[in-house]
This record gives sequence, structure tokens and C-alpha cells, in this order.
Amino acid sequence: MLIHPQFDPVAIWLGPLPIRWYGLMYLLAFAQFILLGRYRIKTRPSIMTAEQLDDLLFYGMLGVILGGRLGQVLFYEPGYYFSHPFEIIAVWKGGMSFHGGFLGVVIALGLWARKQRLNWLAVTDFVAPLVPLGLAAGRIGNFINGELWGRVADANLPWAMVFPQAGDLQPRHPSQLYHVGLEGLALFLILWLYAGKNRPRGALTGAGLVGYGCFRFITEYFREPDAGIFGQSYTISMGQWLSLPMIAVGILLLVLAYRKQH
Repeated sequence: MLIHPQFDPVAIWLGPLPIRWYGLMYLLAFAQFILLGRYRIKTRPSIMTAEQLDDLLFYGMLGVILGGRLGQVLFYEPGYYFSHPFEIIAVWKGGMSFHGGFLGVVIALGLWARKQRLNWLAVTDFVAPLVPLGLAAGRIGNFINGELWGRVADANLPWAMVFPQAGDLQPRHPSQLYHVGLEGLALFLILWLYAGKNRPRGALTGAGLVGYGCFRFITEYFREPDAGIFGQSYTISMGQWLSLPMIAVGILLLVLAYRKQH
């Protein structure tokens, strides 16, 4: 049985300003997006230039931050934030919902595609393989902070870990690392290889939605469920409820993409 290392959440201090690991993970996520995106632009026919990619990242960053925060407020803790409205803007304290951030990015990409007069699905197809490693970086930030710990595990599980932040000394699944492995590394490999050949428009987007939704549904079984708007459930969690529409829309996109191709 392992014990969480209890990392200092502050990586470095710049005078009185703390630079937190979680913020650095977001920076790493945005950096890998640019690097992988430019690689795709150089090595494959692309719908955009490197300059457009930089502009797209700005829109995506706004979508992630605004959508992620509003998702946390509306999906998980509406009662708390409506009672403490000024806490909504305190993003430095943590509290970001992936599904909210996803919706924010979808809207941001739509606005950017309209501005550039590009097809929305063509843009999301380009973006899909660039996302998973950024998600992995965010989950590493969760692990460093010792948050979003897993459910109680068998003490004989070699990698079971005690998270003091959980308020007990029970061994738990390090579910943050499960997220890194499945929604991050595995999904990246699947989408990157799938994007290696020309696919019908919408297929990459659909594959990304199905892949993330399925992997998230699986990892939620090892994660201590959040108390969402439906309450806290160990049968089907808020994260799983929010993943079901992603899977359904992803399957629909894949079917329509290949039906249109034929």
C-alpha cells in the first residue's frame, strides 16, 4: 500500500506570486497542442496555417476556462456557488469540469470556424487528436494536488494509495492516473493513428467523442463520485451521465460520416 507523496501544490514562487503545478499543467497542455498542431500542418494537407492555429488556441483557451468553470458551477456545485457568487471567478482555487470545458471549446471552435469561413467539423477533426495529451496533463495536476481521489480499494492492490485529503487512511485507487492512461495516452494513440489516413469529415470528431466517453465511463467506476446535480451515486455518477451524450453523438457522427462517404 502506498501513501500519496503530498506534493507542494506551489511549484515555484515569483516573489509574492505562487506558480502552481496545476496551472503549469494547463500551460503544458496548451504547449503540446501547438507543437502537435504545427507538426500536423507541416506533415499533412491542412485546413489552416500555423498563424491560424495560434489564433485557434486563444479561442480554445477561453472555451476551456469559461466553460470548465461554468460546468463546475452548474453540473456539480450549483448550491454552493449560487450562495457564494464571488467564488465563481476564483478559478485559482480549482474546480473545473471537463464536460463544461468541452462544451465551451465546442462553442469557441464554432465561433472561430465561422470567423475563418471554415467548416466546423473540419476544424474539430483537426483538433481531436491534439486534445488527449492535454487531458493527461490536467489529470497529472489533479494527482499532484491529491484531489479527485479514487474509491476505496483492496489493501492488497499493489498500487492502492492512501490520500490524506480524503479524510481517512483507507487505501484507494489512484484514479487520476487511470484517467492519464486511458483518456490521455490510450486515446491519443488511437486518434493519432486513426488520423494517419484520410477519413470522412466528422469521423475523427466522432471517434474522439466515443473514445473519451467510453474511457471516462470506465474510469468513473474507480473514482470517488462527485456529488452532482443528481446527488452522489455509486451506481452511475455525474461524470458518467455527462459522458453518455458524448458517446451517442459520437456514434451518430461516425455513422453519418461513413454513410455520406458511401
